[in-house]
Amino acid sequence: MRYVMLIYGNESVEATVEQRENIMEEYFAFNAEAKERGVYRAGDALQSTTTATTVRVRDGGISAIDGPFAETKEQLGGFYILDCKDLDEALEFGAKIPGAQFGSVEVRPIMEIQGRPE
Repeated sequence: MRYVMLIYGNESVEATVEQRENIMEEYFAFNAEAKERGVYRAGDALQSTTTATTVRVRDGGISAIDGPFAETKEQLGGFYILDCKDLDEALEFGAKIPGAQFGSVEVRPIMEIQGRPE
């Protein structure tokens, strides 16, 4: 089953250059393990919420608002899509994502829709 791993953290927390380099090395190691174990399907980091635009359609009208819709203490910073045998394996990988050390990782099954064209 495919799971999305949504990585949340606080964008306003400043890290030193050394801390950022160490975290990136941890992410590279996580990527390598997920690929070696055959569960990696996709993943990427997102730019800051200052680059985000929220789009809404109401009563036929379209509005675009700068920034994310909800104000929260943690922001979505990246994601992985992993194909795991079950929730236990998904949680195992979720706990290995470096962002879980200072933020949180939401592990959610992807809805499989029958008859959906690929």
